[in-house]
Amino acid sequence: MSRTDGPSTSQADAARRNIVAGTVGNVLEWYDLAVYGYLATIIGTLFFPAGDPMASLLAAFGVFAIGFAARPLGGLVFGHLGDKLGRKPPLLHSVFMMGGATLAIGLLPVHAQIGAVAAILLVMMRIAQGLSVGGEYTGSVILLAEHAPPERRGYYAVWPEFGCIIGFLLGSGIAALTTGVLGHERMVAWGWRIPFLLGAVIAVWGIACRRHITESPVVTRANRPPDGSALVAVVAQWRPIVRLVCLMLMFCITFYMMFVYAASYLVDRMHVSTARALDINTVSLVIMLALIVPSAMLSDRVGRKPMLYAITIGMFVLAWPLWWLMHQATLAAILAGQAGFAVLLGLTAGVAPVAMSEMLPANVRCMAVGVGYNLTMALFGGTAPLIATYLVARTADDFMPAYYMMAVAAVSFIAVLGLPETAGKQLS
Repeated sequence: MSRTDGPSTSQADAARRNIVAGTVGNVLEWYDLAVYGYLATIIGTLFFPAGDPMASLLAAFGVFAIGFAARPLGGLVFGHLGDKLGRKPPLLHSVFMMGGATLAIGLLPVHAQIGAVAAILLVMMRIAQGLSVGGEYTGSVILLAEHAPPERRGYYAVWPEFGCIIGFLLGSGIAALTTGVLGHERMVAWGWRIPFLLGAVIAVWGIACRRHITESPVVTRANRPPDGSALVAVVAQWRPIVRLVCLMLMFCITFYMMFVYAASYLVDRMHVSTARALDINTVSLVIMLALIVPSAMLSDRVGRKPMLYAITIGMFVLAWPLWWLMHQATLAAILAGQAGFAVLLGLTAGVAPVAMSEMLPANVRCMAVGVGYNLTMALFGGTAPLIATYLVARTADDFMPAYYMMAVAAVSFIAVLGLPETAGKQLS
């Protein structure tokens, strides 16, 4: 073995450990969110009983949105710790908090047992989940991007996103499996708890992996935030933060429209069975998952901007016809419509993580990206199911979700116009 073999092998092993740790933490974070979204109809019935099923569903989605409202605060707190203390400590604490909150939801008594207190406890656990997610995704993306060689930064940074979709896929698959095996009555009685309790297993794995990640080279160079208020330093970056929000708008809204709202929509409006709706979600998630890493690698070769232009234009043009397909009578047509959205989302998910990690300077990167990304999720992503449900009910127009997705695609396209090309360049 040559003198250079040892260090290169050690660096490769460290890179693999970091990628696995960054991925598994996001598997847990987004598995938990997916399970809640997929079981929203049952959760609404058990925790927010009402004479009108739509009212119960709106309440369940309202609590879903409350968890997202806590995300900017989580991004602020965990992001500040990431900039000040290093990227590693917040990532270890976030996965521990998320696992504990998910386990607690699986053990909660329902409204029939303790009344309105059940809803209050559910809200508290969703807030805890939101806080932890606020620091998890952006922190892990930034850690991997800062470790990456410039020419492969897209490939490195995409793995947390890959973990997110794995988490959603697991949430969809496990919800579909338990629903299919137990049936509706037993799912309502006790089966809904099983997917939440399984989240604790993922949490243990995540904590074990996080103990072995290596710190970012940016942090080890003592590139710390300014001595003054860290929040003031972030506010000084308001222009790129606003651009980041607009850039991520299309992805956040379309993703939650397709993989949270659509499952309930197909059941309530299209009279598709819960099991079939979850099957369609699962297949679409597999399609999206298959495109994420190739899309990231392509962005390393052709650049971020050409891909973002093509994706935003594609969403604007195709949102209406794809949503029309999801209103056809056959399951094949419904699947084709959602699969089309999955293709566009898979391409976006490959380039978005690295694009946002390249938009801010290193000394405030964790906090600024965390606040910007999580504001988008809180104001638009987490509320997408609630807004879509309200718009359809208010206007009696089943195509309002398509118009909503077209509008945000136009906003994201405008955000790309002034975005500098950063592929292959050193991070600031």
